Amino acid sequence: MTIIIKNKETLLIDEFKFRCSIGKKGFSRNKKEGDLKTPVGTFELGKIYYRPDRVEKPFSKLQTTIIKKNMGWCDDPKSKYYNKLIKIKKSLKINYEKLYRKDNKYDIFILIKYNFKKIFKNKGSAIFLHLTKNYLPTKGCIAVSKKDFLILLKLINKKTKIKIT
Repeated sequence: MTIIIKNKETLLIDEFKFRCSIGKKGFSRNKKEGDLKTPVGTFELGKIYYRPDRVEKPFSKLQTTIIKKNMGWCDDPKSKYYNKLIKIKKSLKINYEKLYRKDNKYDIFILIKYNFKKIFKNKGSAIFLHLTKNYLPTKGCIAVSKKDFLILLKLINKKTKIKIT
């Protein structure tokens, strides 16, 4: 099964068609860190991350991880932790995306395994399928409504890929 990002506002899976939003500057075959573009290609899905204070533990065939207050995702190309989950500490002198947020974007999200197995510095990091309430453009991720996200979770499994065209 494949999730298809057909254009800047349409996500398809099986016979379902969902509204989505993508990076502010569209799609890119040559993604760069901070370019506000969504990478083109076919990618595996990673874990589901969620906040139990805001959403129930998702029923899914994908592995789940609870988001804690000290979790971040390194988006600093100079760091050895680039495009990896990190523990935030005061002594940490790198840039990162905070996962435990005031807004609801990361109440539940799925890692898109872009630039993941063999990581290339500056090629983009922290590409997620996350939540949106207003469908405003993202920094490079794909965003859907919470209602659609929960439907999507019931359809996907460990073999599901996401194809961004």
